[in-house]
Amino acid sequence: MSTTQSLSEQRTPEARTGRTLPAGVAFTGSAITFISLYLAAGAPTPLLALYQKQWDFAAPTLTLAFAVYAGGFLAASLTVGSLSDHLGRRSVLLGALVVQLLAVSMFLTASHIGWVIAARGVQGIATGAATSAFTAALVELAPAHRKKLATIIGSVGVTGGLAAGALLAGLAIEYIPQPNSLVFMILGIITLLGAGIIAASPESGSRRSGTLGSLVPRVVVPPSARAEFMAAAPGVAAAWMLAGLSLGLAPTLVRSVFQLDSGLLNGITSFIGPATSAAAGLAFIRIGPRRGVIIGIIACLLGTAGILAGVLTGSIILMMAGQLIGGIGFGAAFTGALRIIIPLTGPQQRSASVAALYVVAYLAFSIPVVLVGLLAAPLGLVQVVTAYAAVTSVLGLISLFTQLAMLGKDRRAAAAVPASRSGATIMSD
Repeated sequence: MSTTQSLSEQRTPEARTGRTLPAGVAFTGSAITFISLYLAAGAPTPLLALYQKQWDFAAPTLTLAFAVYAGGFLAASLTVGSLSDHLGRRSVLLGALVVQLLAVSMFLTASHIGWVIAARGVQGIATGAATSAFTAALVELAPAHRKKLATIIGSVGVTGGLAAGALLAGLAIEYIPQPNSLVFMILGIITLLGAGIIAASPESGSRRSGTLGSLVPRVVVPPSARAEFMAAAPGVAAAWMLAGLSLGLAPTLVRSVFQLDSGLLNGITSFIGPATSAAAGLAFIRIGPRRGVIIGIIACLLGTAGILAGVLTGSIILMMAGQLIGGIGFGAAFTGALRIIIPLTGPQQRSASVAALYVVAYLAFSIPVVLVGLLAAPLGLVQVVTAYAAVTSVLGLISLFTQLAMLGKDRRAAAAVPASRSGATIMSD
C-alpha cells in the first residue's frame, strides 16, 4: 500500500467503515438542527410575560432577561465564532449543542427569574458558538445543486426559527397547562436528536493551526469597506432596534398598554416581525443590494411609525401592521447591507468585518430594550416607547440620506464606465 493511500485512509475513517450519514441526509438534519437553535431562542419571548405573571418581577428584569441572550451570543461569536475553521465543524457544533442542552435544562428547572436570565445567557453562548460553524457546514455538506439553498437557510433560518419558536410557545401558553415544561422538553429532544445527527455526519471542515489566535476577538473593517460600513451602520442599528421593539417589547405592550392577557397574542406579536423578515430576505435576493437597503430603511421607518401609532391610539391591529412592515424592512435592509459590505472585503478580513456589523446589530438589539425597562416605571412605558421610536427613526433617516447619496455615486460611476465595459455589473443594479 502506498504512503498516499495510507494517509487518505487515515483522514477518512468514517468513509471506510460506513459510519457517517449520506451527505444529503446530513445536510437536511444539520439544517433542521440549526433552525432548532433559533426555535429555542424565540420560544422564551412570549414565555417571559408568563414568568412575570407567575413570579411578579419588575419590568427592568423582564427586559434584562430578553437582552442577556444578545450579550451571550455576541461574546461567543466574537471569541469562538471562527473556532471551527481550526478544529473542524463537527467538534465545535457538538460542543455548542451540549451547551444548548444545559440551557434547555436550566429553563426546565427554573423556579425564579434569576435562573431564566442565566439560561438565556447560556443559550446565547450556545447559539453564538454554533451559528458560524453551522453556516459553513451547511454549504459544505449541501449537494452541488443545493449550495444556494444552503446559503439561504443560513440567513433565513435565523429569523424563521425565531418566528416559529415564538408562535409555537404562544400556542403552548394559550392551550397547554404547563407550557414551559412542554416547550423545553420538546426542544431538548430535538437538540439530542440534532447532536446525534451531527455526530454521525461527515466532517466537512479541516483542521489548521492558529486555534488560540482565533479566540482573540477581531472586529476590524478594512479601508476598502469602511465608507460602506459607516453608511450602513445607522440603518443596521435602526433595523435591529426595531427588531428589539417588535420582538422584545411587544409582549409587554400587549399586557401593559392594550390590557390583554393572552399567550397566543404574545406569540403572534413576537412572530410577525421575524416571519416577514425571513420572507423579505428571500424576496429581495433578486433586487440590487443598495436598493434593497433603501427600500428596507423606508419600510423600517413606516413600521416604526405604525407600531408607535398603535401604542398611542390603543390599536393592536395598527401595531401589528407596523410590525409586519418593519419586519419586511429589517429583512431587506440587513440582508442588503451584508451583500454590499462582504464583497468589498478579502477572505482574511471577511469574518472580522461581519463581526463588526454584528456588534452594531446586537448592541442596538439589546441595550435600548434594557433602557426601556429601566425607564418605564419612572417615566411611563408609552413615553419611553415614543422616545425609542424617535431614536430609531432618526438613525433610519440618517442612513436613508447616506444611502441615497451612495446610490447617486454608484450611478455616476456607472455612467463613467466606457461603452466597451457597459455590460459590467454595478452594485446598485
